[in-house]
Amino acid sequence: MNNKLLVLGTMAYDAIETPFGKAKKILGGCATYIGLAASNFKTECGLISIIGTDFEKRHLDLLKANNINLEGVEQLEGEKTFFWSGKYHNDLNTRTTLDTQLNVLTKFKPKVPESFKDSSFVLLGNLDPNIQLEVLDQMNKKPDLIVMDTMNFWIESYKEKLEKLICRVDVISINDEEARQITQKNSLVEAAKSLQAMGPKYVIIKKGEHGALLFNDNDIFCAPALPLEKVFDPTGAGDSFIGGFTAYLVQRKKITFEEMKTGVIVGSAMASFTVQEFGTKALEKITFASLEQRIKVFKSLTEFKLI
Repeated sequence: MNNKLLVLGTMAYDAIETPFGKAKKILGGCATYIGLAASNFKTECGLISIIGTDFEKRHLDLLKANNINLEGVEQLEGEKTFFWSGKYHNDLNTRTTLDTQLNVLTKFKPKVPESFKDSSFVLLGNLDPNIQLEVLDQMNKKPDLIVMDTMNFWIESYKEKLEKLICRVDVISINDEEARQITQKNSLVEAAKSLQAMGPKYVIIKKGEHGALLFNDNDIFCAPALPLEKVFDPTGAGDSFIGGFTAYLVQRKKITFEEMKTGVIVGSAMASFTVQEFGTKALEKITFASLEQRIKVFKSLTEFKLI
């Protein structure tokens, strides 16, 4: 088992509006958030993505400075980078998409670099299931751990292809609404069992401000979300979560339910930083000391003594 983490996902620019303010053309994309979260751990992280010539050098330099390998990132001459614009409502749990410009994504043919075809860990960020499958098919051997993320759009539009992908992964990360949607089960415990029956040994169901659930057979772990006074921008929180979760496992080189329980807390801590500023700004400033302190806060939220 090596410490290589191959990440598939988007590198993008976002325009975001929340009750706390607005941000125009800021760095985004699931691969970006995952990579920056993973850079806090002892991993050799490589991204598979596509960008246009408008993707700024300073943002590429930022990723490289965080020891993120960009061999698998294709830059199309004369084309524009994927762009998303959205507005979050007062509760910050619901949002309205104002604009989506796929741009280079319409021409995305992922190419896994030779140096990452033997990666022990693969994280498939939220993208077309066909593209996710293409990456798995390019690996020299089955990775020790395959983690995937998805969203309601793929469940609605590509369910058959998505199910073919799900049966090949070890961990699926999904939110509560999506878990119910894909399994047609109202109970999240039943939904998790249905998802495990489709292939993944482990299921993570994210519940936003209410934390996350981890399932493995009959074992369940419930992690809280950190109560924050101010949440500026929820964009990328889920990506930061799964990036921190997976990178922690890479560093530990252990794939067990117990390790994953800690991984869920680490991922939750990572997400709690992300939401405190617009875009990737908070992720860029995390130190080992600040992450360690945040994890201790999470621990204190659930510690108690039996009387």
